[in-house]
Amino acid sequence: MSPDPVTRADVADAQDRTAGRVRHTPPFRASLATVSGPIEVVFKQEYLQLGGCFKARGSLNAVLHAADNGQLDDAGILVASGGNAAIGAAWAGRIAGCRCTVVVPETAPAVKVESLRALGADVHLIGRRYQDAADAATQMAERSGALALHAYDLPDIVAGAGTIGLELAEDVDGPLTTVVCVGGGGLLGGMTAAMRAGDRMVGVEPIGASCLRSALDAGRPVPVELDSVAADSLGATRLGDICWATIADREVTSVTVSDADLIAARQLLWTDYRILVEHGTASAVAAVCTGKVRAAPGTTLCVVLCGANTPLTLDS
Repeated sequence: MSPDPVTRADVADAQDRTAGRVRHTPPFRASLATVSGPIEVVFKQEYLQLGGCFKARGSLNAVLHAADNGQLDDAGILVASGGNAAIGAAWAGRIAGCRCTVVVPETAPAVKVESLRALGADVHLIGRRYQDAADAATQMAERSGALALHAYDLPDIVAGAGTIGLELAEDVDGPLTTVVCVGGGGLLGGMTAAMRAGDRMVGVEPIGASCLRSALDAGRPVPVELDSVAADSLGATRLGDICWATIADREVTSVTVSDADLIAARQLLWTDYRILVEHGTASAVAAVCTGKVRAAPGTTLCVVLCGANTPLTLDS
């Protein structure tokens, strides 16, 4: 049975639940260099969020909702992640005052593992890919009784991510064409749920990590192989069912970019604005720089810079 889509009302509930506990990240208007010349764009600076990534929004929404429903006990919460969702969960655990256990692949960037330990999470490194960590986390949650969070395929997680869209609507006048990178689809699903009439949504992926594109081609989420420099943050091997249900019959466009283009976009962000983001985040910028995405007529072009948990070098 297909899951229910996340709705704008779910996103509004998430915003109410997390108000004052996550950051309302600022927009930044800029002129972005592209193959067709400079284009005016609004960057949503979500890399300034708690934990350096949007993931804290969904994790905190899920934890607070579970606590309200009496579903949170001394075992705390448990999540599998390539890194960012785990950091979001660790922040949620800290804010809610509960134990947090995370399972990450052995290939997770050291900067993310160090952040998790600094936040007080109980960290387990298992397997080479996200799915290996996810399988182990499922077994651990069954044994411990911890509340199992999902990196992207849980209604509260998706709704929490969508609060970014409500903030953009508050801060930027008129309809929006919003560009987001896609891993498992939690951010895309939440942002789509938050859309208003006249808004457009664009999901961008590396060619070598294209869950959304593969799902659209197949007519359903399907497994994909990963071969991209951005796989550490966009490392899902299948689009989430909740994202798929939420984007059905909505104005959502899929775009893919090469690793070379996203690396160049990451370099451009640093050179022109001194903004250092993850490779996955740079995918969304690459789609604009290469001319694959432009604002729909009568809309403002917005790019969500969703994460910056990366070493302080451009060659890592």
